Amino acid sequence: MNESTSTQIKDTTANPAPLGLLGFGMTTVLLNLHNAGFYELNGMILAMGICYGGIAQVIAGIMEWKKGNTFATTAFISYGFFWLSLVALIVLPKLNLAAAADEKAMSAYLSLWGLFTAVMFLGTFRLNRALQVVFGSLTLLFFLLAIGDYTGAGADFKHLTGYEGLVCGLAAIYTGLAQVLNELYGKTVLPLGMVKKTPAAAI
Repeated sequence: MNESTSTQIKDTTANPAPLGLLGFGMTTVLLNLHNAGFYELNGMILAMGICYGGIAQVIAGIMEWKKGNTFATTAFISYGFFWLSLVALIVLPKLNLAAAADEKAMSAYLSLWGLFTAVMFLGTFRLNRALQVVFGSLTLLFFLLAIGDYTGAGADFKHLTGYEGLVCGLAAIYTGLAQVLNELYGKTVLPLGMVKKTPAAAI
């Protein structure tokens, strides 16, 4: 008589969420310091958009896919390629490889990202309060940017939008670092405001 046996495999890989959150958050802060009027758009922002906001987030999303986390996979890979596409929108016209997007085109681009983020925001109500702040403020940021482009709003509106973007970026940085410190110390060092546990690993 054959006895069936089962082997349970324990996931011992690291949590990739802090990488994705920090890649997003730090790049968002630097871009929105520009939007708030602290400095001009420059190569530093573009480099962060390619390397940390873009590539690092895509890597984090692939790692989340390996963990079976659909929400985090979708979020990190999508926003990673958002940053890469944003850099492409700036660089391609300068290389004479494409026509520059006008204000209405940019408004459509940002509005669609705002709609995507709004739906992802609904998912954070199964996760934690910190992520609700990140996705809620990001939804608002995308729509403010879209309104600014569509209406041709002046510098004051753009600066206001930049400050709102700083809130979003800093919230993402906080959430990522909180996960790192909480795991290292084995206790809540920086609270995330957990809502409820879900079958999938929460970012």
